Amino acid sequence: MEQICGEPIFKYLEQRPEEGKIFNQTMSELSAIEGPAVADAYDFSGIGSMVDVAGGHGQLLATIMARNPQMKGTLYDLAHVVAGAKDGPLQPMMERCSVASGDMFTRVPGGADAYIMKHIMHDWPDEVCVQILKACRKGVNPGGKLLVVDHVIRPGNDFAPGKFLDLQMLIFPGGCERTEKQFNEIFTAAGWKLNRVIATRVPESIVEGSPV
Repeated sequence: MEQICGEPIFKYLEQRPEEGKIFNQTMSELSAIEGPAVADAYDFSGIGSMVDVAGGHGQLLATIMARNPQMKGTLYDLAHVVAGAKDGPLQPMMERCSVASGDMFTRVPGGADAYIMKHIMHDWPDEVCVQILKACRKGVNPGGKLLVVDHVIRPGNDFAPGKFLDLQMLIFPGGCERTEKQFNEIFTAAGWKLNRVIATRVPESIVEGSPV
């Protein structure tokens, strides 16, 4: 992407609002499909507060919060992205939700029981992922959880959508899809223990971690 456009993809979208709007809407539409599958597959009932890191306009967070009335949520993304969330899917539950902006590579809002991110780790190489996960580790409450929603590449040569997406991530933002072993490595490097990988009815899985 940098060779074609002269700058990284997310900087390109920031500087071109119309293209950025299309991208963010597309991400919301994907979350409208994937979010219910995530909410079905994981028990969020014990989580009192959760931060959706790089959560776009809040479609995933809104889906989970709608089913978990005990939960308070924080949508966290770049300022120009969360600006588009004010009339988005979180609007009906803003009395228990806040919106924050900043640089996820250095800090995230602290004091949450869980940090969730969907299709974020696959955008970045390992060393950048570790920075993001370290920021979440610093912010999480004792006994909290890390929930990474991404494709998890299984052993063998069977067809899997994530294997094709892996090529796209390599070409487009410069990231990759990962195996469970690779997730375990970046979790460990950032101070998390990988507890389990939870399948959903969509190709994405939930990779759950806890602080160590």
